Amino acid sequence: MSVRHVLVTGGARGIGRAMSGAFRERGMRVSILGRDRVALDAALAAGVADFAMSADVTDEAAMAEAITAAGAAGGAIDCLVANAGAATTAPFARSDAAQFRAMTEVNLIGLVNAIHPVLPGMTERGFGRVIVVASTAALKGYAYVSAYCAAKHAALGLVRALALETARKGVTVNALCPGFTDTDMVASGIEKVMAKTGRSHDEALADFVRHNPQGRLVDPREVADAALWLAGDGAGAVTGQAIAIAGGEA
Repeated sequence: MSVRHVLVTGGARGIGRAMSGAFRERGMRVSILGRDRVALDAALAAGVADFAMSADVTDEAAMAEAITAAGAAGGAIDCLVANAGAATTAPFARSDAAQFRAMTEVNLIGLVNAIHPVLPGMTERGFGRVIVVASTAALKGYAYVSAYCAAKHAALGLVRALALETARKGVTVNALCPGFTDTDMVASGIEKVMAKTGRSHDEALADFVRHNPQGRLVDPREVADAALWLAGDGAGAVTGQAIAIAGGEA
C-alpha cells in the first residue's frame, strides 16, 4: 500500500508549504491545516494543496473537526506530517512557567491533537506514516530557548514511544530535525537581530548558521525530500528515528 492522501499541519508556510508542494508534485492528494486563512487560500491558489482546513493545533476539538473534514474531502489520511510549531527566545531566568506551558501546548500537545484523529484509521488499514517536524533542538540544548528545547525533546520522546506501539501495525513514526531553515520565520528572526543589535544582514545571518558546519541555512526542499522518503514504501523499516537535516551539526 502507498500514500495517497497527506495531511500537513502548518502547511501554508515555510517548511510545511515546501513539503505540501513536494507531495502534490508526486501525485498525492494534499490537505493543509493552519490558523491563517489568507495563507491557506494563497497556498491553494498556488497549487500547493488540494484542500485546506482552518484550525489551531492546540484546540483538540477544532483539530478533530478539521481532520474529519480533510478525510471527507480527500479520503483516508495515509500520511500525517505534523509540522506546525512555534518558538520563543528568552534566558531561562525570564522564561516563566507560562512560557513553558505555551511551548508545550504548541510543540507537544499540538502533535497529540493531530495524531489522535488519524492513527486509528491507519492501524485499522495496516498502513500509515506519521512524520513529525521537530528540530535540532530535540537533539541538543541551545542557550536562551530552554522552553522550546524542552518541548521539542518531549516531542521526540512521543515519536519514539509511539513508534514502538505501532511497530507491528504497519505504521511508522519518525521525526525530522532540521537546523535553521530558509523560511519567513527565520527571516523575521534575522530582522529582529538587526533591529536590536544594529548588525548588518550578513552579520545577523552568521549567528543563525554558526552551528551548521556547512555555514548556511537549510533549504526547505531538503526537508521535503526527506519527508518524501519517509513516506515512501522503501522506508517501511524506518521508525522511531530522529533524522537531523542540519549540515552535519552534532
